[in-house]
Amino acid sequence: MPAPRVLVIRGGAIGDFILTLPAIRLLREGIPSCHLEVLGYPGIADLALTAGLADAVRSLGHREMAPLFAPGAPVSPTVTSYLQSFDLVVSYLFDPDGHFRGNLERLAVKTLLECPHRVLPNAGPAASQLALPLQRIALFLDDPAPRFTSSPLTPRRPSGQTFVLHFGSGSTAKTWPLARWAEVLHHLAQTSPSPLRLILLSGEAEADRGLTQVLAYTTWTSLPTEHWHAIPLPELALRLQTLAAEGAFFLGHDSGIGHLAAAAGLPCLLLFGPTDPAAWAPQNPAVTVLQSPTEHLTDLPLATVLATLSDCLQP
Repeated sequence: MPAPRVLVIRGGAIGDFILTLPAIRLLREGIPSCHLEVLGYPGIADLALTAGLADAVRSLGHREMAPLFAPGAPVSPTVTSYLQSFDLVVSYLFDPDGHFRGNLERLAVKTLLECPHRVLPNAGPAASQLALPLQRIALFLDDPAPRFTSSPLTPRRPSGQTFVLHFGSGSTAKTWPLARWAEVLHHLAQTSPSPLRLILLSGEAEADRGLTQVLAYTTWTSLPTEHWHAIPLPELALRLQTLAAEGAFFLGHDSGIGHLAAAAGLPCLLLFGPTDPAAWAPQNPAVTVLQSPTEHLTDLPLATVLATLSDCLQP
């Protein structure tokens, strides 16, 4: 009997995809010997390969996929054959008019399981919400923590020698002022009994949001700094796993890279502003969340961050 074939369709940003990894893992482990593929955005969906959860990844943005979102549009024989080859299609697509669902029914796709494309407030952790529809096929999520290993992570005590900083996020409203991050780095440099190493992460978004200023701050703090810019996500995930094994510590925000660091096993201090940590914070055991007393991260005091960081670094 051939192995069951499962297709997971998931768009969205980095954090959205990482929060879906527990649901993908549940499918992988709950349907023995299945062949699982992910249809998503290149680079992001490849993280399912990094986590060992997918056998293959295809691009959701390919032009041949476009007719699937138009009512009654002709679909190429290649795409038709591809979709018909799966026993189960799990879709996280936004399909308010039902065009995608209608096209899959027209193409005689065997089983379509529609899942929420967004997370609701006051309904529990995002990863749990995203996995909830899988209960319809008798799959129940026990571990809502995204991870790139096959077994639950054991939190490692940070060495206090290597710090990874990602100062960006999906919007400026979700970022702490750069000058305060500089104060944190200066404090670490002044109070550490041993030499420190700083790894600064940035992508295309950060290139336009004060990257030059942050690099100037790292010079002021006199910390030896490595700048990792625009590293492909699968490679970055592997690098972060190595840093986790070495006892590094991650500083950042509610961002896709923050979720990536948590999934890689790094102890993290993540700052939250307008978003709700009860829904969006990673559920990994070594993650500490600090939320602004208001919806504005500018209202989160430096002293509070330093005190919390000190607690995180205690033996």
